[in-house]
Amino acid sequence: MIMKAVTFLLVTMIMTLAATGPARAQPAGDVYGQPITSVSVMMNMARILRIPTSAATVIVGNPGIADVTIQDPRTLILTGKSYGRTNLVALDISGEAIADMIIEVTRSQTEVLTVYLGAARTTLACSPECQPIILVGDDVGYTGNTIASAQIVAGAAQ
Repeated sequence: MIMKAVTFLLVTMIMTLAATGPARAQPAGDVYGQPITSVSVMMNMARILRIPTSAATVIVGNPGIADVTIQDPRTLILTGKSYGRTNLVALDISGEAIADMIIEVTRSQTEVLTVYLGAARTTLACSPECQPIILVGDDVGYTGNTIASAQIVAGAAQ
């Protein structure tokens, strides 16, 4: 009888410790407060993320793929910079993880036309007329010409 009581007590203690064990990162939420563990953002676009508690530090695994700005302690602005996957970790003031998620940066599949001339790739945004845009993987010469053209237009506007 004593052995059963001790066993019951040990099992209860283990179950209590498991239930109240170390804090784990909570999923962040989208603008509607729905929990997320991964998020997709289009390249050159921004997305709002809400986190469950105030963040003191936010870390992006590969800042060449995505960047994040703390708008306020519970609101993050995520910007897609280049195609790929990375992660985002938010820490509270004591250094505990409060959010941990996978970030996937994609490109818009609509209204974009990709043209290949041999191995040289160019990209156009067609809405309603086609205009050159620059995407990762485009031909270097095309990219340089597109940037030069944009700079000329910007200079003329000043």
